[in-house]
Amino acid sequence: MPGSQITKRALADAMKQLMAQRPFARISIGDICGLCGMSRKSFYYHFRDKYDLVNWIFSSDLSALMEQKEYESLWQFFEALCRYLHQNRAFYVNAFSVEGQNAFAGHFAEVLHPIILSCFRELFPQGENNEFCAVFYTDAIRMSLLRWLREGASLSPEEYARQVRFAVMDVALKAADEAAQQSL
Repeated sequence: MPGSQITKRALADAMKQLMAQRPFARISIGDICGLCGMSRKSFYYHFRDKYDLVNWIFSSDLSALMEQKEYESLWQFFEALCRYLHQNRAFYVNAFSVEGQNAFAGHFAEVLHPIILSCFRELFPQGENNEFCAVFYTDAIRMSLLRWLREGASLSPEEYARQVRFAVMDVALKAADEAAQQSL
């Protein structure tokens, strides 16, 4: 791992540790740097602010998750994502509660939206409503994930992913069947 990545990872690990203990608003750049023995100058060389760091943590961890193996389906990847979020629950509950212009929830949606949009484009190549549907499902999944994590993740990641798949796929198939029956 090159030096720049080592520094970023050290800052990220410190941020994860701090966010597991206290709210994002009560964490300063000095706290992050102090925990990992870095200077503020090092922090600002790599990140604009602590929002940028939180977003980088998710993006880099998501990339690593995607590189771990080749998933046979989007649902298999979604289950792996749920396991990752569950393992890092304290961090992500805290990250999702941050509000503001550069808040994590917006970044999460920016990452999730193109994945969902590509699925709709694959399913409905001529779909004029693909963008609307992608935004709708991005918001629905983001809020559902947040509720699941905040409520203590009482369902296992595998069961939660299965329930989301049911809510998305099985309900849509049932609606399509009913629409087809009505048009006969």
